[in-house]
Amino acid sequence: MLSLVSTNHVSIPTPTFKQNRIIAAIDLGTNSLHMVVVKIDATLPAFSIIAREKETVRLGDRDLATGNLKPEVMDRAIAALGRFQTVAETFNAETIVAVATSAVREAPNGKDFLHRVLVDLGLSVDLISGQEEARRIYLGVLSGMEFHNQPHMIIDIGGGSTELVLGDSNEPRTLTSTKIGAVRLTGELITTDPISNAEFQYLQAYARGMLERSVEEVIANLKFGESPRLVGTSGTIETLALIDAREKLGYEPSTLNGYQLSLKDLRDWVNRLRKLSNVERTAIPGMPDKRSEVILAGAVILQEAMTLLGVESITTCERSLREGVIVDWMLAHGLIEDKLRFQSSIRQRSVLKQANKYQINLEHSDRVAEFALSIFDQTQNKLHFWGEEERQLLWAAAILHNCGHHVSHSSHHKHSYYLIRNSELLGYTESEIEIIANIARYHRKSAPKKKHENFRNLLTKQHRQIVSQLSTLLRLAVALDRRQIGAIEKVQCEYHPHTIKFYLRIFPSHPDDDCALELWSLDYKKSVFEAEFNVHLITTLEPYTMSINS
Repeated sequence: MLSLVSTNHVSIPTPTFKQNRIIAAIDLGTNSLHMVVVKIDATLPAFSIIAREKETVRLGDRDLATGNLKPEVMDRAIAALGRFQTVAETFNAETIVAVATSAVREAPNGKDFLHRVLVDLGLSVDLISGQEEARRIYLGVLSGMEFHNQPHMIIDIGGGSTELVLGDSNEPRTLTSTKIGAVRLTGELITTDPISNAEFQYLQAYARGMLERSVEEVIANLKFGESPRLVGTSGTIETLALIDAREKLGYEPSTLNGYQLSLKDLRDWVNRLRKLSNVERTAIPGMPDKRSEVILAGAVILQEAMTLLGVESITTCERSLREGVIVDWMLAHGLIEDKLRFQSSIRQRSVLKQANKYQINLEHSDRVAEFALSIFDQTQNKLHFWGEEERQLLWAAAILHNCGHHVSHSSHHKHSYYLIRNSELLGYTESEIEIIANIARYHRKSAPKKKHENFRNLLTKQHRQIVSQLSTLLRLAVALDRRQIGAIEKVQCEYHPHTIKFYLRIFPSHPDDDCALELWSLDYKKSVFEAEFNVHLITTLEPYTMSINS
């Protein structure tokens, strides 16, 4: 369990190896850009926050006609990210993990913006889905608050979306994301200052209507007798807690972690805020710069969520998405001995859930995945130089490569791309999902081509190279189980660089099977593999031996 030690110190399960490391995490939110720099101290084990940065950029202030991110806003964001990089370098951060959420996710030119960030700053930003954002928020809260093995509800009100999570010490049960946020609703629904009665009534009704489905999902996953507390994170909720604390205590508390705000007091604040102009709201003690413009919409979202959930108070947690990004990175890089079973298998569980949804023949897909990974391992550092992260993407593509049959047998590889691309694969970034979908797309028919829109959608040249090379391995793996009966027991690869010959030795599962269809299929599919790696593929059927099966 990730439990609270102090305000900025978090206890973490025993790491697999001992090493102090400094990394930074950046969250490109709809309202603000945030960064935390942390020191991972494996001897405690713990991580501590050594720097925080924030800049209100308003990525959510998009062009009303096109939905695009505005040029001047993108300029501000890139300038802010450049400053963040300088700060991270000052603290000798070895890497910066950056994620973008709803504003960039929804903008038609969002990927162009991320490509510009990559070109101008050399910073790779991962686009994450709403559910993936919710999962990392859960990890962040779990890192900063003791759950005592009890279920908790978590609400994070951002600028463009609101995440609602139900989870306990072991796993999140419900992950939801709704397209309502403080910046979005302010821009779309509020035109008067102070807000008119008509607009206020509509704002309340709209927020409630949008939240109903998420709340229903959370309540449906509660077990009999459970009454979880509600935890709130991020700017809107922290601001409401701060102005409430300032008024009650007469001073600003050193930490908002654990501060409780009652629904009764929240309703009082909503009624007060709705009567004030923006200028008057800025004068409230504790109101941060620029937050006054959007605080009413955020407060209404929280009020309606609490009312629908039937809770009387909310507890503030200062940990959220950024810290969740840190924890997720640590889990992925083996810095935490993962005692949370769900987290260690989140990717696998998510992929298998989609496989079940699309009625995939898992026995066949498992064999294909096993062959693909076997070829990957045997050709690593010989034909390719990809690592564990790319290996995981190949596995996911192999499991899901046939999901397009759910739509139609004809051109099913293209349907597979569409279904994977639009699936909620938790644990993966949007870029990774795009890579998985493309690898699956090219398991048959033509090789990747720049004229293909899906191939052009890949963010970088490296991503396109991953797809081009790993999809050829998947092609061979699919051919090895051509009849889908497990005719091949295993494969052995031999590469002779001087003669550029690549031998694929296949071992049959049964002594009387000549594997003719598999051999034909390998011969039919080998040209793409040969062209990609500049080798001559020679396939041989080895004699059946009992030792293979023993």
